[in-house]
Amino acid sequence: MDDDSRTKRWERRTEVPLGTASLLYLAAYAVHVLALGLSGAGQALCLAVLLAAWVLFALDYAVRWRLSGDGARFVRTHWLDTLVLLLPLLRPLRVVRVYEAVLHRRGRPRLTLHARVIVYAGLSVALLGFAGALAVYQQEHAEPGATIRTFGDAVWWTCATLATVGYGDVSPVTPLGRLVAVGLMACGLALLGAVTGSFSSWLLQVFSREEEPTRDGPGDSEGPPGK
Repeated sequence: MDDDSRTKRWERRTEVPLGTASLLYLAAYAVHVLALGLSGAGQALCLAVLLAAWVLFALDYAVRWRLSGDGARFVRTHWLDTLVLLLPLLRPLRVVRVYEAVLHRRGRPRLTLHARVIVYAGLSVALLGFAGALAVYQQEHAEPGATIRTFGDAVWWTCATLATVGYGDVSPVTPLGRLVAVGLMACGLALLGAVTGSFSSWLLQVFSREEEPTRDGPGDSEGPPGK
């Protein structure tokens, strides 16, 4: 129990700094990929920011592993954290949880469960889509026979993939680009299912509340008639 409380205290103290580091990682990666005419010093600075942020992520993972006291079991039970450590472009999704924590600390009214699911899914799609577009553009734009030549092409392809539309006008041709595509397809299906399920549940609750007075009847609340 003590280990759990120490882990929670560590996570509360580090969620905002690590969320900031996640955004810096994404920004540095975007500059590194999109600023093709950037000087050598600028590229070196971007790489330094990427490395420093990843070191912070690795340190956080190591500390939480140590505080958990689970040994090798920690890797199995926290497989998503392990995946994010290996694929740090997914790390900006942590900002969604930071946003909730900041609002909670300020005492602002929290959204309903259904609204939170929709808002957080929207934020996740935006962050995941931007990171996916950067990754596929980096892999594809210079390849012979590639159809994704500009970052705009990558954004269009990412939107079609996350929405599970798949027009097929542009598509990745490299192995890594296709691996990114598989990940985006899986995430798109999961997020779309979460939003659709939450919206459907909200509609059912609304219709259920509207039908309750009809089921009760106008005279159900009145007392027995007088004699």
